[in-house]
Amino acid sequence: MLFAANAGSGTVSVFRVEALISRCRITSHGRKRTQRGGTARQPRVRAEYGRQQQRRGFALHEGKLTRIPDSLHFLSGNGAASASLAFSPDGRFLLVTERTTNRIDVFGVLSNGTLASITVNASVRGRSICGRLRPNGTALVSETGPGGPNSSAISSYAVQPNGTLTSLSGSIPTLGAANCWNAITPDGRFVYTSNAGSSSISGFAIGNTGALTPLPGTVVGINPAGSTNIDIAASADGKFLYSLNAGSGSVGSSRFSRRTAR
Repeated sequence: MLFAANAGSGTVSVFRVEALISRCRITSHGRKRTQRGGTARQPRVRAEYGRQQQRRGFALHEGKLTRIPDSLHFLSGNGAASASLAFSPDGRFLLVTERTTNRIDVFGVLSNGTLASITVNASVRGRSICGRLRPNGTALVSETGPGGPNSSAISSYAVQPNGTLTSLSGSIPTLGAANCWNAITPDGRFVYTSNAGSSSISGFAIGNTGALTPLPGTVVGINPAGSTNIDIAASADGKFLYSLNAGSGSVGSSRFSRRTAR
């Protein structure tokens, strides 16, 4: 299944991935939104932008979305500028980043798809954008920093049973600017950041404990100037890395070679 968040109309569309045959479209009763989710056992949850920072849950059954009763939950406050959300691989936690408050929220996911009470964590650095979790549950959070050349970083956290985050690697520089998104390889051994302000890609090895070690040179890939590569994704087989180049209206592709992206 493919899920599309329609920011302009406040709806969510569902497609079966064959020839993109539309199955349904349902209103989420919110404002601009992003979406993350896993299997049919996990609720589809939206992080909504606007005056009231909130998430709403949906249940998935045979390609149809239905709202989960009492699934509306709020972030730490209005104006948080929620940026991303991600499930832990086991489906027990939902992680939401707050860009303007420098906070990372963690919710427990209950068996009926609703969320437990919020646990608010302070980010080790400002302007956290993308939070993703590796297969063992370690959280990797991209940080754009205060702006300027080489101001971005990435941090790793362990998610505790009560929803608190424990810093493992605090704010490791990407040697690039405007690091908004990151991609974790399927085996969970490496994470790559997309530095939109410098049109570069940085790479880090993830240790068994979740600690980060920059790959040689840190910057392992360069896009053409002005690419403004924002989002980034690794292929399911772990062989390729793709970047969404908003500045040039293109998709950049890289091949993993000797543990780096080229």
